[in-house]
Amino acid sequence: MDTVLFCAHTEADGSLSVASLEALTAAKTLAEGLGAPYAVGLFGADVAAAASVVAGCGATAIHGVSGEAFGVSRYATDAAAMEALAKAASATIIVATDDSRASRAMPGVAARLGGRIDAHVTGLAVKDGKPVATRGYYRQRMQAELTRAARPWCLTVSAGCFAAYDGAPGEASVTAVEVPVTEAMTRTTLKAVIAPSADEQTIRPDAKLLFVAGAGWTKKQADGASHVADAGELILGFLGRSKASLGSSKSLVDMGGDGEAVLPFLTHLHQVGQTGATPRHPKGLATCCHGEEPHVVGWRFVGERRAVNLDPSCGWAQGKADVLYVADAFAVMKKINELLG
Repeated sequence: MDTVLFCAHTEADGSLSVASLEALTAAKTLAEGLGAPYAVGLFGADVAAAASVVAGCGATAIHGVSGEAFGVSRYATDAAAMEALAKAASATIIVATDDSRASRAMPGVAARLGGRIDAHVTGLAVKDGKPVATRGYYRQRMQAELTRAARPWCLTVSAGCFAAYDGAPGEASVTAVEVPVTEAMTRTTLKAVIAPSADEQTIRPDAKLLFVAGAGWTKKQADGASHVADAGELILGFLGRSKASLGSSKSLVDMGGDGEAVLPFLTHLHQVGQTGATPRHPKGLATCCHGEEPHVVGWRFVGERRAVNLDPSCGWAQGKADVLYVADAFAVMKKINELLG
């Protein structure tokens, strides 16, 4: 019989990220489908707070690796912690979130344990008594179902594919797992974290709304002039008030490289589409982009899709959006910002 292990690292404040709680739901669902026991493995500077959050999840055991050496993202210590947790739980299937930290260490863990790994998993199910993982290929244009006989089988789950675990916190009994830390393991050190403040951050994976700007924001308006500065103020004003996540069409991002006037806060990290990101926000609002297929393919996992465009026959009107507002995006966003205060 398989034994499932949910493995996660704690955040800087000792909590678990939303993506990790989604991976916990995935692991729990898989274990229940298999009728198999499942355990929780946590590592970080201090795992007590995270353990209390998942205390009521029904796991047979909660294992923890604690210590300052495990509080920062570092391959050597992260891989050692995850390997030790897998051995402590006698895990045959290991599930973690698909974030940068786990994704970097998990392949090494699979190699150390003599197992196999599949990343970017979007679904987990049980068919004919066997665990089956679903993942996309070719920018999500193809979906494949995978199953493996090799064990342990390591899986990293993409964010936004499962509901986050929201059980009531409680008192958790954590079984401490000791991992010897050598000098060689800590040669990589964290000097500083440079990141924008919460208000300046524009890529927000946990936001309920994805706001996408298209090249139309920089084009000439009704008065014959472009208003890039005004567009920037309107967009940033809306993001600040709504706490939405910002995306962009490829055409708008590329304009910066061509030396044209462009919104200064956009980078290729904001790009949504066939050659960009495939976000999974509950709602999406596209403005000033025509809804071409290479861009729209990145919206396939957005829940409710709406668009604002002056062209009533644009791509969004061809069944690619749930609602199309035929209107001037400048006027619409100005009014929305006024309503939001």
